[in-house]
Amino acid sequence: MTALHGLTVDHVRIHTADAEKAALRMRDGYGMDTLAESVQNGTERSTMVGAGGIRMVFTQALTGDHPVADYVRAHGDGVADIALTAGDARAAHDLAVSRGAESVAAPTERDGVVTATVGGFGDVTHTFVERAPGTDARRLPGLSPVAGGGAADLGLLTVDHLAVCLAPGGLDPTVEYYRTVLGFELIFEERVVVGSQAMVSRIVRSAGGDVTLTLIEPDQDLDPGHIDDFVRDHGGPGVQHIALSTADAVSTVGALRRRGVAFLATPDAYYRLLGERLDLRRHSVEELRELDILVDEDHDGQLFQIFARSTHPRNTVFFEVIERLGATTFGSGNIRALYEAVEQGRED
Repeated sequence: MTALHGLTVDHVRIHTADAEKAALRMRDGYGMDTLAESVQNGTERSTMVGAGGIRMVFTQALTGDHPVADYVRAHGDGVADIALTAGDARAAHDLAVSRGAESVAAPTERDGVVTATVGGFGDVTHTFVERAPGTDARRLPGLSPVAGGGAADLGLLTVDHLAVCLAPGGLDPTVEYYRTVLGFELIFEERVVVGSQAMVSRIVRSAGGDVTLTLIEPDQDLDPGHIDDFVRDHGGPGVQHIALSTADAVSTVGALRRRGVAFLATPDAYYRLLGERLDLRRHSVEELRELDILVDEDHDGQLFQIFARSTHPRNTVFFEVIERLGATTFGSGNIRALYEAVEQGRED
């Protein structure tokens, strides 16, 4: 199947009950800057924040009969659109539709930006974004760039991946959708058993390697766990967490903690056994223990990661911080660590 080349994560759009409050949380906690703002016809308000190559758009409905209001009633605040930069948004849209995607919004051009939207999974869509040469990357239809200047350089770089929780039976068709419609590649799969619970994970990645989705469904043969909780509390499939990359996890996580971001704790036994499991190529056991950072290794190198506590009223969406030191995949230790960390959070 021919792939759609050149896709990158342009921005992540989050529907929320209060766009300014959500944006403020990212500015205060994650050091992000306000990049653009809008009020469209008195029906919705959007604020874009970002750091490095990360852009998030928080959109709030100003009327009760707006589609954003419908989304928030169904799911609470959550990721509604994973927008993808494309060299030709019209062609990307038409090719995806020809392969079976639902057209949510036909290609349109406004303010020098072409956008077109197709369905993804659950209520999450993908908007293809094409900007004319020289167009400000902060510009989107209806959004006007602002001066900003309030960013704190905490070392956040890009959206490394997004993790998606699916209802039982949703994994196979979702993987096939991304392979068939967008030409993504299946790069990793695993069944992880933790105690009396289990989940199945498959990771799909765009042809250029810049868009990665970790797709997860619960194993119904064992007891319900946090994947089941997410699907129930979110009201269906959705993005569970957004992973933000950094070149130095110790520096970035330390700065985030000082700004008030709360992370899931890691049992001390993890660090007592760490030296037996691998030889650290960077950072010390003491540094990792102090900040609760996890580490894993694959055939290409190591990665360091940590998961923030969810601030969502439904305890659904949260963020991850990840540093890749050569590692290119998601080893079993990482997936197990995520599962066990979130399970611990359920018991707190």
